[in-house]
Amino acid sequence: MAIADLKNVLKIFRGSALSKTQQDALRKEVMLMTLARAADADINIQSVEVDRIQQILKQHTGEKFSAKDIRMAARAELYAEATLRKYLVAVSKKLRSKDRQEIVHALTEVFRSDSEVSVLEIDFFNGVVRALGASPAEIAGLTAGEVN
Repeated sequence: MAIADLKNVLKIFRGSALSKTQQDALRKEVMLMTLARAADADINIQSVEVDRIQQILKQHTGEKFSAKDIRMAARAELYAEATLRKYLVAVSKKLRSKDRQEIVHALTEVFRSDSEVSVLEIDFFNGVVRALGASPAEIAGLTAGEVN
């Protein structure tokens, strides 16, 4: 999936209803944008982080993202008109509970891939969770009717 394929964002801001396929694509887009920005949360994108994000995205989405896609999505200039948090607040209304949960857990995987979690990464994580409107149950991985 190329970063240029982020089409569902326009549908969100236009208030259009999403089909299941579009909702799945939105989950992938939000995950890419969030994890890519996470790599830059401590102001230092390392190759090991990009590699780990590629692995996590493949595991969670089934799609392969290039290092270029990840580095492009991490660029601050991409968020000149709207910050990532504003974007997440807008799209959170269209995400399913299980999507928010998966995005939060994937973000946790990114931050745990380093030897140390920084204060900046914790601040980023908390901001993402608030912007997504993730509940404590979603953060803990609890979904009604499911036992993992």
